[in-house]
Amino acid sequence: MKCPFCSYGDSRVVDSRSIDGGTSIRRRRECPECGRRFTTYEKYEETPLLVTKKDGRRELFDSQKLLNGLIKAFEKRPVSYEKIQEMANVIERELRTLGEAEITSEVIGETVMKHLEKVDQIAYVRFASVYRQFADVNNFMQEIQKMMKREKKEIKEQE
Repeated sequence: MKCPFCSYGDSRVVDSRSIDGGTSIRRRRECPECGRRFTTYEKYEETPLLVTKKDGRRELFDSQKLLNGLIKAFEKRPVSYEKIQEMANVIERELRTLGEAEITSEVIGETVMKHLEKVDQIAYVRFASVYRQFADVNNFMQEIQKMMKREKKEIKEQE
């Protein structure tokens, strides 16, 4: 690989590590010409994933939009940025393993909500209020009641 500092045409790998659950490789490289070190990342090329919106429009899946939505949901919550990134990666992998070239925004939203509910109920309700476009407090309360029923059911199943 070409050195980004001196443009020498080769470099040697000093260290390699698997990241993102084994889907990427981080390599530390050193230039034999100038001696400087730099980092490269290898990731397999994924086939494009199209998202079908509620109004029928199609657009490419954007993992940054997913991450931004999660960051907003977790705003001022005790969840680290690394945990949020990891969740975004898990959700994207789950969507890609469906094996579909196109996926609806509803499937994405429901998948995100499933993961949020396991981690933080406040973030779940925040995301649900935007995703489901709550019109008033009654919609908000209905979602909280559904969440509480699921929680009670899970507790009974564990007993």
